[in-house]
Amino acid sequence: MIRSYVDHHYRHFNAAALRDASRGWIELLDHGGMMVLTLGGAMSTAELGISVARLIRQRKVHAICCTGANLEEDLFNLVAHQHYKRLPRYRELTAQQDKELFDKGLNRVTDTCIPEEEAMKLLDAGILPLWQTAERAKLSRAPHEFMYELIRSGTLSPHYQIDPNDSWVYAASAANLPIWTPGWEDSTMGNAFTAHVIKGDLNSYETVITGPKVMDRLYHWYIQHQKDQPIGFFQIGGGISGDFPICVVPMITQDLKQESRLWSYFCQISEAKTSYGSYSGAPPNEKITWGKLGVNTPRFIIESDATICFPLIASYVMGE
Repeated sequence: MIRSYVDHHYRHFNAAALRDASRGWIELLDHGGMMVLTLGGAMSTAELGISVARLIRQRKVHAICCTGANLEEDLFNLVAHQHYKRLPRYRELTAQQDKELFDKGLNRVTDTCIPEEEAMKLLDAGILPLWQTAERAKLSRAPHEFMYELIRSGTLSPHYQIDPNDSWVYAASAANLPIWTPGWEDSTMGNAFTAHVIKGDLNSYETVITGPKVMDRLYHWYIQHQKDQPIGFFQIGGGISGDFPICVVPMITQDLKQESRLWSYFCQISEAKTSYGSYSGAPPNEKITWGKLGVNTPRFIIESDATICFPLIASYVMGE
């Protein structure tokens, strides 16, 4: 079993941090807690959805904050996986070779190329009518709610090229999981939405909920659930997907002057070395000074590649 293997071999340094963080996640759940998972970087293109989807189905993850790229790239992989191109020797590519990939409609993410036509254009064609229908009805929805609607409509199902059980957005849709997507405009679909408004295919930017309205939704979710159970925070990578949601607690306690639990668990996986002045790479203790974590909050930092260690953590938490 993976759990017994990790317990026996992972005893020191980053290995021990991985083991301790996994045990802490289990302890949080055993005390009736909930876990918020944040996804930065290119975790969906790295197919972390295989692990995340299983965690969602087993109710080990209760909400997600992710970049717009991770939200859409999970579905890109779902419908266009066979058209992806992997480049294991990507470090040896010249600028001209990257230009040739672009000319073929292949957008590279490290060692993996996402096909423009089969992935991005397909999703855009499917979601535009949903944006237009919502606009006519004067409805505003979050980015993930349109993705859920697209999945549930069956429009994408003829195009599935992987087992949908390996898609975390598919699993989140089935569980109706809350997702917060700060900075959604920094994504392919966010760019497409803006282009459709400029071209006149859409008339309003209000159809998709973004910006401070996303924080408002997060506030209402957190204030409701923290009353009855502790809430943990597991951060993969840095950037807005982690920085945005952790701030909800000091907003509640300092700006709104309301009572609230602090985050009851914190773990970050990052390759960024701890450095003062570099927020995403700062140690968890720094978050105590911002009213996000407490002195006794279980907190862990794993300096490693999430694509290597997170599947191990997920399997450990699931008791494998």
